[in-house]
Amino acid sequence: MSEASSNGHKSPAAGRFATTRWSLIVAAGTPGLPESQAALTELCSAYWSPLYSYVRKRGHSVDDSRDLTQEFFARLLEKTTVAAADPQRGRFRTFLLTSMQNFLANEHDRETALKRGGGTTLFPMDFDSAERGIAIEPADSAPSPEAAFEREWALQILQQALAELKIEYVESGRRELFDALSPALTDASESPRYSSIADARGMSRDAVRMAASRLRKRYRELIRSAIRSTVASDDEVESELADLFRALS
Repeated sequence: MSEASSNGHKSPAAGRFATTRWSLIVAAGTPGLPESQAALTELCSAYWSPLYSYVRKRGHSVDDSRDLTQEFFARLLEKTTVAAADPQRGRFRTFLLTSMQNFLANEHDRETALKRGGGTTLFPMDFDSAERGIAIEPADSAPSPEAAFEREWALQILQQALAELKIEYVESGRRELFDALSPALTDASESPRYSSIADARGMSRDAVRMAASRLRKRYRELIRSAIRSTVASDDEVESELADLFRALS
């Protein structure tokens, strides 16, 4: 990885994550602002999958869960619910989960959502992919709806960071190096074979080890950037990181 990439280079990831800070949440909850619709859409795109997992774990069918998730986000726009989010009162994902819980608890809302077929789709939701990601486990060991929400949130953070990392490497002409080293980022059993990679790329083993170290460092930076995007201060990042690893354990 170049010095520019590892020391202050503004990557595509940095640009995207910066737009999802609390300023974006405020914009999403302020009707009339030119950026309000785009802000809400970006926030919804980041959080719909964890909320869909939560609804499914609550026992709703696939079709009903799709409708309820779409309707929930439609209501966020219609009622400007996001305006009630306050960084001083808790994490944004907790605000959304509580809002979803209230939505599902209201029988009228649920019936209306199902009758309307899920309301207006504000942005693409790949429900088939989300459904494949929901593990089928015995009922006595299945995670709670809240745990499923937290786990999906954590996985989304990791997937976003990995996708942005790949973009950086592809755009800098290092796609093959990324493909060779990146499996170890998400699977501890996939330890890179430095000697094989070195031979294939005409590099020394030490150079490959250094490249792997830089890859891991940049991946951690992007994860932190993603987490920083929806907390009110840097002080909360460490707590969020602990929550992320706890959700994946």
